[in-house]
Amino acid sequence: MAINKLMRLALKALSYPDIDMKKVYPLERTVKEQLKSPHLLKPLYQLWDHKVICAGREILVRIYEPKQPPRHTLLFFHGGGWVSESVDTYNSVCLNLARRTQSRVLSVQYRLAPEHPFPQGLDDCYAVTRELLCNSAGWDVFPGQVTLIGDSAGGNLCAAVSLLARDRGEFRVPQQILLYPAVYSDHTDQSPYPSVIENGTDYLLTSKRISEYMQLYIHDEKDWRSPYFAPLLAGNFENLPRTLVITAQYDPLRDEGADYAARLAQAGGDASCYQMRDALHGFFSLGPRYVHVKKTYELINAFLDEGDLGGGKAQ
Repeated sequence: MAINKLMRLALKALSYPDIDMKKVYPLERTVKEQLKSPHLLKPLYQLWDHKVICAGREILVRIYEPKQPPRHTLLFFHGGGWVSESVDTYNSVCLNLARRTQSRVLSVQYRLAPEHPFPQGLDDCYAVTRELLCNSAGWDVFPGQVTLIGDSAGGNLCAAVSLLARDRGEFRVPQQILLYPAVYSDHTDQSPYPSVIENGTDYLLTSKRISEYMQLYIHDEKDWRSPYFAPLLAGNFENLPRTLVITAQYDPLRDEGADYAARLAQAGGDASCYQMRDALHGFFSLGPRYVHVKKTYELINAFLDEGDLGGGKAQ
């Protein structure tokens, strides 16, 4: 559905340009935890929690198993600006993902900033990915059928884990799906990406809020230049996983996601980008009855099954 004039006015009013995320992030966490609700389809699925031990700490992994034999294994990193959200608040998203793709979904509860700044959340995601791919028999999975998937900050973590895996050489990530990912470090007026300016004030997620999330996530000034903090800063885009990027038309992050897919393709990789028309950042959490979410599942399933993505170009 196209965004009409009335809807634009409503979105502008809801964009809260004066809120300081550095002050209100604890409240945002509390509100989102209170708003979580059980998924009506939960009785139709097997769901349990597992813990991965790394460097003496436990990392929670929630596993969603479809009743049918799973065709794929999806390792999911949730969004929330590295600061909010959890496996609990993403229960419905992951249960729908398991059902709509007939896949085993593993959702990672990585540590959140600012209490645990970069790279601690990334370290958790990397540790779980390493455990899954290096000990695949213990998880009853075939490594070639494992896909990293994440939205927003979770898309950033997917791309960063893939870069780390390539650079460290401990394992290889087969493929990744990045939903409206944050992959660049500058979301000010100096950004090279037009969408930061075009969509930066009136579409719920503002450029200011992205910058504040990143300031909460960062640990040291040198991190702004790290490709594991902002994957578009990588000097080398070769030998990275097969990638599907899905962006939203009215999202400040739209152009950097598209650019990341283009950089991978230019380096000889198998990478495609699809721009979801009339969509806002975060649309994937709306539920499968929404047209944008339905289309996203079509693209995800085609990608997982190595099907035709309609040319893989922005539409």
